Amino acid sequence: MANSPSGETVTERIVRVLETFDTDRTVQTASGIGRRAGLPSSTAHRMVADLVECGLLERDEEHRVRLGMRLWELALRGSHALRLRQAALPFMERVQARVREHTQLAVLENDETLFVERLSHPQAGANITRIAGRLPLHASSSGLVLLAHGPRELQDRVLGAPLEAVSPETVTDPARLRRILAGIRRDGVVVAPGTVETVSTGVAVPVREGRGRVIAALSVVLPREAPTRPAVDELRAAATGISAAVGAHLP
Repeated sequence: MANSPSGETVTERIVRVLETFDTDRTVQTASGIGRRAGLPSSTAHRMVADLVECGLLERDEEHRVRLGMRLWELALRGSHALRLRQAALPFMERVQARVREHTQLAVLENDETLFVERLSHPQAGANITRIAGRLPLHASSSGLVLLAHGPRELQDRVLGAPLEAVSPETVTDPARLRRILAGIRRDGVVVAPGTVETVSTGVAVPVREGRGRVIAALSVVLPREAPTRPAVDELRAAATGISAAVGAHLP
């Protein structure tokens, strides 16, 4: 039920509070949460206190707030992303053992690329993505795969909106992006040099479920000068293995 002058529900405000946390902002004050969530200070302090009491948030010794273990526990129960990760991880480990850079698994979530797993070698090159981190769909190899195999409405919505340049080489021209997406559907792979960082190349392939629907993107991030053909072969083999395994993990 709505219980604010704007008609916003309690659930919507709780979501706004939780969304103020990200991979770079893991600890906040209640006042900071209120500002970022656009809530009155008294409302923010009351909601934070309630969420701490429920275990969804936690306070540290300095009375700063972080996401609680209870939230993590609930998120993992029956999570589609967790089951996909469990199915994919053995194949990702095989790719990572041979590529020895970065191997990533991403899904489409709310018109963005959400990374649900990442394996990295200690001496691997640059990579800004993180587990539970997001990137625009047009601005990474994984996102391009997910966008290419998404519905036409998704492509029109994404390409019709302003396209952010994550690096100087991020493709932001809609017509050129449509050609790239067509190539991904034709070839089953994308090689995207400099899309996220100029020193790196992203390589990604689709992961499909039994009926052929693309449910994830499997990618590696390589140094710009590294050959990509070995990575393409490894990714394709791994994606085939994941597709065969998901049936044992996903309903």
